[in-house]
Amino acid sequence: MTDLFEKHKPAAPLAERLRPKNLEDVIGQAHLLGTGKPLRLAFESGKFHSMILWGPPGTGKTTLARLMALAFDAEFVALSAVLSGVKDIRDAIERAQMVLQQSGRHTILFVDEVHRFNKSQQDAFLPYVEQGLVTLIGATTENPSFEINSALLSRAQVYVLTALSENELATLFERVVNHALQGLNFTDAARSLLIGYADGDARRLLNLLEQIKTAAAVEGVSKIDVDYARNTLSSNVRRFDKSGDEFYDQISALHKSVRGSNPDAALYWMCRMLDSGADPLYIGRRLIRIAVEDVGLADPRALQMALDACETYERLGSPEGELALAQATLHLACAPKSNAAYVAYNKTRSFITGDKSRRVPEHLRNAPTKLMKELGFGREYRYVHDDPEAYAAGENYLPDGMPEISFYRPTTRGLEGKISEKLAHLRELDKQAKKKI
Repeated sequence: MTDLFEKHKPAAPLAERLRPKNLEDVIGQAHLLGTGKPLRLAFESGKFHSMILWGPPGTGKTTLARLMALAFDAEFVALSAVLSGVKDIRDAIERAQMVLQQSGRHTILFVDEVHRFNKSQQDAFLPYVEQGLVTLIGATTENPSFEINSALLSRAQVYVLTALSENELATLFERVVNHALQGLNFTDAARSLLIGYADGDARRLLNLLEQIKTAAAVEGVSKIDVDYARNTLSSNVRRFDKSGDEFYDQISALHKSVRGSNPDAALYWMCRMLDSGADPLYIGRRLIRIAVEDVGLADPRALQMALDACETYERLGSPEGELALAQATLHLACAPKSNAAYVAYNKTRSFITGDKSRRVPEHLRNAPTKLMKELGFGREYRYVHDDPEAYAAGENYLPDGMPEISFYRPTTRGLEGKISEKLAHLRELDKQAKKKI
């Protein structure tokens, strides 16, 4: 009966079968594993410590944790924060205590996606990490500064893993072809395409190659060219996590490219995000923000264009509506820039937060009743249309006793240059009016 079940046991994925069995087989992370580097020294010293491995998918976080358990002859207990709860943590601790009592062996507790554990779950590790019962190795794709409790973070060393370079992926590619894909001949163009699709992720490259191998075996194909690779793989294979660092890094790059008036870079990042599956309307909302924060009154059309682009996308959908977003992106990137409105708003809010509550001057108050008129509300208000240039020179519109302020300081760029000239002229009229008093 056991043989029957073993016969039908599914084969492990290629990525699992080719997982490195020793440190020398690990590709990438030379800044951590090279001679004299931190993790290499940890392996050589025989003294391991709790750590957080932070990096994008497919960079070797799980592999390094397993290799540490092998190197130090430690029990390896793995938890996934996506699937586990406090009970699973307790079970893992009980297992660690039992292993220590029975064999004297230490336990490495590996927690994948550790950032997904809430505060109470992360706190559950602390006593056992402090006691030395377990050595915690947490793996995360998110910034530990924001996602890991400070108490836990202070007890673990953070190591930053980086996406594999094209040369490192090429080395992995050749290793896989020589050991697991004999009989398949890849053209140089197909090889470059697959490495590009892997996007720095070793596991993704292995999975892509496994898809190619399976399809080629079914269809009796031995030569893998670009067309075959493209037709075999899904169209959307790039790495993109809409809730992770990759998302925020790319939207930041888009925003800064627009702010920097580089239309090519702005369009590149917009299309990169669309290609990776980002919500087009999220990009549209960011364009609206850019229009008011970085373009402002230097080009008031920018805001309307960004709003129109979102509305157009909602009506047309993909892919036609994406062209409207591209047009708005280009307009914003090429538009004159001013953050004067943004700065003025923040200064005003900050001033009000720290200031006392000031009453509205009587001449600005509404006077809809006879009593309010008798009290003098609105009595000395000057109707600007009765004055030259429709401007009541010297009039005060701020509360009495206000210090001299200048929140809005327009730039000389775009339409705001005209605004700056007009305001300077009006301030001069104010000065002349005060001299006459």
